[in-house]
Amino acid sequence: MAMNAKQAAKMWNISDRRVRTLCLNGQIDGAYQVGKIWYIPDDAQKPKDGRIKSKESLVELIEKKKAELDSYRPLTEGELQRLLDDFMIEYTYNSNAIEGNTLTLRETDMVLRGLTIDQKPLKDHMEAVGHKEAFYFILDLVKEKSELTEFTIKQIHSLVLSDKPRDKGTYRRVPVRILGAQHQPVQPYLIEPKINDLLLDYKNDNRNIAEKLANFHIEFESIHPFIDGNGRTGRLLVNLELMKAGYPPIDIKFTDRKKYYDAFDAYHVKKDLSQMTKLFAEYLNARLDEYLRILKV
Repeated sequence: MAMNAKQAAKMWNISDRRVRTLCLNGQIDGAYQVGKIWYIPDDAQKPKDGRIKSKESLVELIEKKKAELDSYRPLTEGELQRLLDDFMIEYTYNSNAIEGNTLTLRETDMVLRGLTIDQKPLKDHMEAVGHKEAFYFILDLVKEKSELTEFTIKQIHSLVLSDKPRDKGTYRRVPVRILGAQHQPVQPYLIEPKINDLLLDYKNDNRNIAEKLANFHIEFESIHPFIDGNGRTGRLLVNLELMKAGYPPIDIKFTDRKKYYDAFDAYHVKKDLSQMTKLFAEYLNARLDEYLRILKV
């Protein structure tokens, strides 16, 4: 049996908002989320005060650091270039490596400078260049404060999948399966209505930025609208929305891929959004620290 956050708050004599934060940060064993409602096992133990104080503040800490970052705005073109150029190389490497690209970080850097790597597939070269172009495209969208639409998603995908002209920017027309995953994507005829529903839900979602984008990302990847390039496109969409909201972009590391995949499975098996939210929040917190460190020099 399970209770909701309000019932747990009453039993533990804390606010239901605090209970939701504890669930979000993965501090209540067995807690899971269905829609926007958290459910907690009846026998769950109230976390100790020390854990509450150390963990609960992550979302608040992100907002505090974001406010500090805002105090430096507007940034000069030179400051923006310094913050984003090195990031783009590592981000391209990690996002592509998660999907099986064999270029190393150094090789990715070389390819993005126009060099060719012997004995590495042409596909891997084109993926690196395509991702770079897609990233700079979303920077333009951020400047224009463009609304996230179905057309925007297809534009970004067209750049990501530039090596496959017949598939880029086009929804898949065949069913697909993801080996080893706990969820199978929707049938092709459901893709367009599911994407439109997702965009509407995202627009009306009032949760904090990490939780909101964690939910959007998992649902987008669950739809799996394209035959290839869904992961790279999905992570670019997350960064598009982060930057539009005034946050720095995040880079999910290749070395964290298991944690990343486990977060998908946690949601599909138990409706537990906290693992992906925590992953996003930790990356966002670290990126804010990096921005502030550079700007303070």
